[in-house]
Amino acid sequence: MQHIDTMGMLKNILSWANQFVPSESGSILFDDPTEKHGNKRSNLLYFVACFGKGSSKLTGTAIPAETGIVGKVYASGRPYISKKAREDVNFYSAIDKKTQFKTKSIICAPIRINKVTIGVLELINRLDQGDYNNDDLTLLKIFAEHTSTLLQNSLDAKRFAELSIRDNLTGLYNDRYFYDAITHEVTRAVKKETELSLVFLDLDHFKDVNDTYGHLAGSRVLTEMGMLLGNGLKGFTVIATRYGGDEFVCILPGANSSAAKRYSEHLRKTVEEFVFLKRKFRGQKSAIKLAGKITVSIGIASLKTGKKKVTAHDMRDSLIRAADAAMYGSKNNGRNKVTVAG
Repeated sequence: MQHIDTMGMLKNILSWANQFVPSESGSILFDDPTEKHGNKRSNLLYFVACFGKGSSKLTGTAIPAETGIVGKVYASGRPYISKKAREDVNFYSAIDKKTQFKTKSIICAPIRINKVTIGVLELINRLDQGDYNNDDLTLLKIFAEHTSTLLQNSLDAKRFAELSIRDNLTGLYNDRYFYDAITHEVTRAVKKETELSLVFLDLDHFKDVNDTYGHLAGSRVLTEMGMLLGNGLKGFTVIATRYGGDEFVCILPGANSSAAKRYSEHLRKTVEEFVFLKRKFRGQKSAIKLAGKITVSIGIASLKTGKKKVTAHDMRDSLIRAADAAMYGSKNNGRNKVTVAG
């Protein structure tokens, strides 16, 4: 999927707005969605794109969301013209002091997504004529709406791209992503001569869960297993994926076989001690509470980059085969074990 350069897009929109409504300076400000809780609005508005005198001092900085004329537009969700900004009760002079700029007039339009205001597009000091007018405001509203549409498309594209590499049941990465990731990590490890390990794991006695409690219970076990893998382990970078069925695979960039074994033993013990299906779910009269009945057989393979004639793709395939074989070694030797490939 094509990558969307959001920052470049915003700068272009600001440039286009300035061509239609020539101004001395202008900015696009956005709130921080992580600072919104329920109906509470964001506390800050961030300058994400700017032009004009002193604009380099603004980009990346923030102002309180309730401050100034942009704050009024953000709070009300309505466009605004201030022909004599310094006499405006909403004017915020601290920005002029910071940029050594003299604001005379301001025009602003809200940027909205799904009827929620997320930012403001503003232009300052009209060129070529005296004051901003309603025609200018109409044009600015068009650019703000265009910004909203492009942002929504960008968010939808990113969301679709993320969904396409995620497993619906566990929330982990899927096998499609795994092959891209392991190819990238092997290539990087070979180039930088760094460590890399691969961990394959398969649930023991998973068929018994499906046969005894039904496939819905089995699906819940896989979901909870995804949660355990997704939580990771402090000190390890882990790319966890669902390989298929009840098989999972974890890429451990920077980890040699000893480190991978520590991670795997921790994971094996965590699964063994975890109580699956602690809560009642649809179709069950009470919680099943599977304690000590679900375990994992684990196989580990670590990258060896000594053979310079071997390609990264060959190394990747050998790594996958070795980890898979080691996992089946754990299965054949009694399950609930960790086996390191030779």
